[in-house]
Amino acid sequence: MSNLDKIFQAYDIRGIYPEEINEEVAYKIGRAVAKFLKTKEIIIGRDSRISSDNLFKVLSEGVRDEGVGVIDIGLTTTPMLYFSIVKWGIKGGVMITASHNPPQYNGFKIVRDEAMPVGEDSGLKKIKKLVERNKFNDKNRGGLKNKGILNEYVKNILRFTTPEVIRPLKIIADTANGTAGIIIPKLFRQSFLQSPKSNLFDKRIPANLIHIFAPLDGSFPGHNPDPTNPENTKALQEKVLSEGADLGVAFDGDGDRILFIDEKGRRINPNFIFTLLINNFFQNKGKILYDVIASRIVKEEIEKTGNIPVCSKVGHTFVKEKMKKDNIVFGAESSGHYYLKDNYFIESPFIVLLKVLEILSQSHQSLSELIRPFQKYYLERINLRIKNTELQRINIVKQIKKKYKKTVKISRFDGLTFEFPDWWFNLRSSHTEPVLRLTIEAKTKKLLKEKKQEILSFVS
Repeated sequence: MSNLDKIFQAYDIRGIYPEEINEEVAYKIGRAVAKFLKTKEIIIGRDSRISSDNLFKVLSEGVRDEGVGVIDIGLTTTPMLYFSIVKWGIKGGVMITASHNPPQYNGFKIVRDEAMPVGEDSGLKKIKKLVERNKFNDKNRGGLKNKGILNEYVKNILRFTTPEVIRPLKIIADTANGTAGIIIPKLFRQSFLQSPKSNLFDKRIPANLIHIFAPLDGSFPGHNPDPTNPENTKALQEKVLSEGADLGVAFDGDGDRILFIDEKGRRINPNFIFTLLINNFFQNKGKILYDVIASRIVKEEIEKTGNIPVCSKVGHTFVKEKMKKDNIVFGAESSGHYYLKDNYFIESPFIVLLKVLEILSQSHQSLSELIRPFQKYYLERINLRIKNTELQRINIVKQIKKKYKKTVKISRFDGLTFEFPDWWFNLRSSHTEPVLRLTIEAKTKKLLKEKKQEILSFVS
């Protein structure tokens, strides 16, 4: 397997720097992306990773040598890049990021017009072939200009709320030394501060907010920027408890996902935040999208609130394409990504945060009390790291298929899903890491433990 085979994945281009992704390959990708998108200008943003600046320089050189102009929006979150494409009417962009991966990784998320992702089946294969061929002709060199998007992005977030309805709740925000940290001071103000009218500052959300791991640092010294891993939210959970906060929120490295901590310092399954929002803001609104590994409670609540449930494969490429095609009003992935039709179908973590703050402010209930009605099942997600080969992973899946062949229902929609009356599980290969991802849910804690041990016996 070549390095290109390793780094070109289902949703994006991603690998270890500089062994797999480096300046040489970044230049070729720049030229290939510019040739594929066939647009006059491309917006490029980057996260705070140590290698991002160097990769930006050579990627933009490749784009410009292909005769396409570059709009540099600097350090940014991935949703900010997507928003800039829609806001300015540009027909393509590249985000330099490895999202939630450890600091030694980096990569490229590529989007076309209207910020729709370029995935494996919608262009990444063609871009890979262009890189492999490496036959590019001399062109009139494209230009380079710098342009900021942060203030416009914050104004866009604020249009989804009325600051006056939000009480100055105590919030702990952990941005993991990633680029979500640049949004926090623009969006929130300390409740005791006064500000002049007709100023963006005046419109910010009042909060008693403590920002941890705030400085941008691509080595991620506080912890790895993946809030789905419980190890990475321990400091946040402890801070919520020690400060007596109303809630905590954690973001990943490129600021496109959010995870909530309740007032008792407990991690909240994103499915519960999803169902909370559906119940409060999406009664009888139409189609709502959930992913294949969502808790059963999600589909139940979508139907209960008079909406139509639509299931999607895991991954922003699949989610956005389906949402746009089927005119879906709201969607979420179980990893903490939330998508709104009214926000151009792009990830909306800060909008979700503000809507949760609205609910908390008006209900006068704690976050744990608000989500309690949705905690009907017991769900666990486990990453199975198979030490040896892809062949071994295939053999494990074969054994599991044989064991559970008499199940009530088997789906091959995204990985393998086995459904029984009192429990179900999904097994799928990750598109971003060399692991098998197991999601298992049961009606009782005892049944969950029993079936988890049963499945894990195939891996040991």
